[in-house]
Amino acid sequence: MARRLTASILAAFAVSVAGVALAAGVPANITAALADKARPEADVKRDADRHPGEMLAFAGVKPGDKVADFMMGGGYFTAILSPAVGPKGKVYAYQSAEFIQFRAAYGDEQKKAAAGRDNVVALTGPLSAAGLPDGLDMVLTVQNYHDMHLKPFPAGTAASVNAQVFRALKPGGVYLVVDHAAAPGSPVTVADTLHRIDPAIVKQEVAAAGFKFDGESPVLRNPADPHTALVFDPSIRGKTDQFVYKFSKPK
Repeated sequence: MARRLTASILAAFAVSVAGVALAAGVPANITAALADKARPEADVKRDADRHPGEMLAFAGVKPGDKVADFMMGGGYFTAILSPAVGPKGKVYAYQSAEFIQFRAAYGDEQKKAAAGRDNVVALTGPLSAAGLPDGLDMVLTVQNYHDMHLKPFPAGTAASVNAQVFRALKPGGVYLVVDHAAAPGSPVTVADTLHRIDPAIVKQEVAAAGFKFDGESPVLRNPADPHTALVFDPSIRGKTDQFVYKFSKPK
């Protein structure tokens, strides 16, 4: 009994130390952004599961950076990126025209995310011409890469977007892609059925646009995910296995 108790205490201590070490790797600008009082309370409650600090530290977001939150959803990352890049930086919050046409609330969420943030610029072009400016330091897309392979979008949408991102980034700029992982070897059609994508497909498509793969962060990995359920299924929602891939535009 004593041995089991000691082992439990040591295990808890190890987890605690690991958490402190992980937090210590998040720079001050991102830590302060996470603590920003202007962030919605509902967003803050999701931080423990989404690990935004570790992800943005992995991407190397710095004060003064020009970044794009591409297919921004409800603006969760826009609200973090804005204080993280600071007044000398810029955040381009992109919501595709197709998404807004499909669900008007996406446009409302974009306006809400940009409101009161002087360094946030809203973009609403179609995926074929998103309107990203040149000289960006980072483009981030979270849980939406697979959407470019949905049936409503023409073939080649992902290739077109990746080419636009490549042109917009400065040499050395980062393209961070986060999405729900499908089982290895899954066809791209699972984007429609499961809202997932095989990470190997993402690597192949992004590399084809000229990017270099710089590595992966494991913060959202979950080996317990069977990869066979729709991501909105209550049995797996919020607990999917997700990959965080970092690509860069060669200097």
